[in-house]
Amino acid sequence: MTNDVEIQMLSDLDSIPESLKLACWAECVLSDKIEHKEMVIRVVDVDEGAELNHRFRGETSATNVLSFSFEPIDGIPMNLLGDIVICAPIVEQEALEQRKSIDAHWAHMVVHGVLHLLGYDHVRPTDAVEMEAEEKRLLNQFGFSNPYEEVVA
Repeated sequence: MTNDVEIQMLSDLDSIPESLKLACWAECVLSDKIEHKEMVIRVVDVDEGAELNHRFRGETSATNVLSFSFEPIDGIPMNLLGDIVICAPIVEQEALEQRKSIDAHWAHMVVHGVLHLLGYDHVRPTDAVEMEAEEKRLLNQFGFSNPYEEVVA
């Protein structure tokens, strides 16, 4: 692998995939797009997720994934791409509510966060279509179905 993905595990929920899986999903996204970059995936509980979401987005509760791109200082080359923070209890709750496998939803959150670090966004409808198409393509490579399809019981 030509990229380095550090996992910081600050949650002890049993449903969290192994660190190796999280790193592999991130590395697959990175290696498809860019080489020689470093990033961090920080897995947190609701308190830290809510604190970060409030501090950086002005929201009062935790969200599933936050992305923090690294902005290098001019003239100083660095390989750091940025960090993503995934709130484990929120991801678990969403997977249950959406009737998705926990691994599929975790993979989606990793892919979504890494794509944000790479400059993808979903604010404008045209950007959302492009980002969702890339998420579907990458998740399909991992053996997961379209995360935007509704699961019928």
